[in-house]
Amino acid sequence: DALPISFLRFLGAAGIIVVILAGPVDGAVPAGHYVVTAGSGTGGGIVYDTKSNLTWQQTVSSTTYTWVDAKTYCGSVGTSLGGTGWRLPTIKELQSIVDLSQITAPYVDPTAFPSTPSNQFWSSSPATPAAGSSGYAWFVYFNYGYNGYGGVSNTYSVRCVH
Repeated sequence: DALPISFLRFLGAAGIIVVILAGPVDGAVPAGHYVVTAGSGTGGGIVYDTKSNLTWQQTVSSTTYTWVDAKTYCGSVGTSLGGTGWRLPTIKELQSIVDLSQITAPYVDPTAFPSTPSNQFWSSSPATPAAGSSGYAWFVYFNYGYNGYGGVSNTYSVRCVH
């Protein structure tokens, strides 16, 4: 379904562009899709996605980050989540955890990813909304389950992947 024009104008006035792209799959996440493992003393675990073979940070920081700071943050979470190689996900990877079968926002599996805020989450994918433009990156807005892009100096939530 297309978003109402008033919704698009509101986001435009806020400096955020929402673009609806193909990608999310309607329907509930099948049993066994996610395997949750306890974290190493952090209170949050890690989530293994059996379909994509990616491992996700289960609980996200309440802090929001600029795009550059988000990449730095993900590079440093290995000390609390265990292991190296944690990074900011691509837009395709981040969109893969959107679950539009949820009745209300956030549109993500609440068992695998409890307490997820209905915020924008940075991806590592740069965006070029117009020829020659720079300084934008893609995000997933879990309040609606759609992709959008924003200026890299904006601060958004972060969920790291391994």
